[in-house]
Amino acid sequence: MGGGVPERREPDRRWWRDAVIYQVYIRSFADGNGDGIGDINGIRGRLDYLADLGVDALWINPWYVSPMADGGYDVADFRRIDPVFGSVADAVALFKEARERGLRVIVDLVPNHTSDQHAWFQEALRSAPGGRERRRYHFRDGRGERGELPPNNWRSVFGGPAWTRVPDGQWYLHLFAPEQPDLNWENPEVLAEFDDVLRFWLDRGVDGFRIDVAHGMAKDGAYPDEVVETVPGLFTHVEGRDHPYLDREDVHEIYRRWREVLDYYPGERIAVAEAWVSPPERLARYVRPDELHQAFNFDFLQRPWVAEELRAGIDLAISANGSVGATPTWVLSNHDVVRVASRLGLPADVDPKKWLLTDGREPAVDAGLGLRRARAAALLTLALPGSTYVYQGEELGLPEVADLPAEVLQDPIHRRSGGAEKGRDGCRVPLPWTADAPGFGFGPGGESWLPQPADWGALSVAEQRKDEGSTLRLYQTALRLRRQLPVEGELVWSEDAAAAPADVLVFRRASGFRCVVNLGAEAVELPAHDRVLVSSVPLERAGDRVLLPSDAAVWLA
Repeated sequence: MGGGVPERREPDRRWWRDAVIYQVYIRSFADGNGDGIGDINGIRGRLDYLADLGVDALWINPWYVSPMADGGYDVADFRRIDPVFGSVADAVALFKEARERGLRVIVDLVPNHTSDQHAWFQEALRSAPGGRERRRYHFRDGRGERGELPPNNWRSVFGGPAWTRVPDGQWYLHLFAPEQPDLNWENPEVLAEFDDVLRFWLDRGVDGFRIDVAHGMAKDGAYPDEVVETVPGLFTHVEGRDHPYLDREDVHEIYRRWREVLDYYPGERIAVAEAWVSPPERLARYVRPDELHQAFNFDFLQRPWVAEELRAGIDLAISANGSVGATPTWVLSNHDVVRVASRLGLPADVDPKKWLLTDGREPAVDAGLGLRRARAAALLTLALPGSTYVYQGEELGLPEVADLPAEVLQDPIHRRSGGAEKGRDGCRVPLPWTADAPGFGFGPGGESWLPQPADWGALSVAEQRKDEGSTLRLYQTALRLRRQLPVEGELVWSEDAAAAPADVLVFRRASGFRCVVNLGAEAVELPAHDRVLVSSVPLERAGDRVLLPSDAAVWLA
């Protein structure tokens, strides 16, 4: 057990409403022991870097005991750290040392499923059909004369059926890989277990949880066929159809229960939903006052580099969240999507997943354009009201590693799809810290679990620290200004057609600064009397005129 519930306290200032949270994909951030895999002590050794960068918190991807069939998202024990990453004692030390530097720590929670090596699932396999142990999961008899067909037509996000048959003839549900059996959230034992898991980590000092597959935990107990099958690899619910396992009403009762647990702890501990739900008004239901604190705004991530589209997405997110008293989140990349510096360098009509299948050759990405737009997008997102999540390496302008050879790929999507998808390894390549050390300083052993491109030395932290114009320096400057010029309060768009042409975004914040983003093909003139706080590229000058080039952004006072 995680211990008793402390006396209820008044919450601290809502730090998370405008926080910048840095996502640490633990396997690829920093290796502390030289085995080529990132770990907790690697993170501890880089806390000063994160504090100097200027973020408010870090979110760490799964670090629990796991067979690693899906990079740690197949959890065998929710109360233990996998030895490859460290120990619970290391985690507690991390929480303490982060707090000493003004940083909070959020960890992943994976409640939709366990590993097939979890003690509960092993007990279920040993038990008889219909027994208590099987009711913690979704075991069903098959269809067909001898039960030889899956119970329904549900498909795995990773490709293939969402059901696997066990030797006694029953089938179990797994919306992801067969090694990830789905839990039955109608079972009281499951509810009680996760109450205790939350308390276990809260007692040890964690500041919050990112909830994996937050929209997929509740299932229709009648197990009907899908009328329209979910697209493998997407796992998105669109409002307008009653889906048998996505975004169901029952999931909100789980989060109301969890909010009561979180609110009993001091320090405003939070929970963040990974919920691929649209439209934004429906996503906002996850962040009602008695449910979760935040939900990732994937709508913004998926919008094209078009002024009208971005403005519409910003307005939708602000309005939808405001309707329930919440603030939006802004996300440009994460461990599941092609990196923004490559994505924005592709033609608008190119599907990044199909581009990956060509090893990034067709079409050739415009790396310069992609980085230029990524830098402008960073200033745009950091100027918006609400919280921003920065995926590790964005601050270095890292591109997607699209040409990883098949023999090094580890993402189960590649295997389960039969090579029809390349998977997500290209955005998970370990970070470069120095230019002249083996493995670019990722760890003392000089190895990394995925190969790094040979030219990444120039993108390393050490090299970018020397360059005033680097992407790292841009992030440091913008994050420092963000604290000096608080981003609380409303966003007001400029409706002056001369100041804000159709392909230019111009808005001001209550604290007094303005953000201008030029998404057009031509440079635009900036007001002569305004002071430049930070710009994504050097500004152009034509006599007394100051011009913002194409695909660039600036903050003005």
